[in-house]
Amino acid sequence: MPAPQDGPWLDDAAGRLIRPYTVSGGRTRPTAALDLLSLVMATGSVPQTHLGPEHALALGLCDGPTSVAEISAHLRLPAVVTKVLLSDLVDCGAVTARAPRFQESPTDRSLLEAVLDGLRRRL
Repeated sequence: MPAPQDGPWLDDAAGRLIRPYTVSGGRTRPTAALDLLSLVMATGSVPQTHLGPEHALALGLCDGPTSVAEISAHLRLPAVVTKVLLSDLVDCGAVTARAPRFQESPTDRSLLEAVLDGLRRRL
């Protein structure tokens, strides 16, 4: 059996060994209002309730303001599952969440074109 990529939940040959909905306890709706651009940050408070290993991994990614999308990518989980995990952390006071702050123009065309160009180069 090949060595796991990222701990016991991933296997080189088999991929994810548990289904994403198992990670969130079957829940599909977060209790906190989060979107992909919401920024979450650890408060330094230790959760008083027992949380799963994915909660701990997510919390470890929140040292500085980090977007839900970025955390989702690092955890290799669907965004909705990541939102449920993060909302659990918000509910227990381990992280705070806020909407991103946009300047006067939230959609800078040159920035979007640069992102699109970068994505095309990766394909």
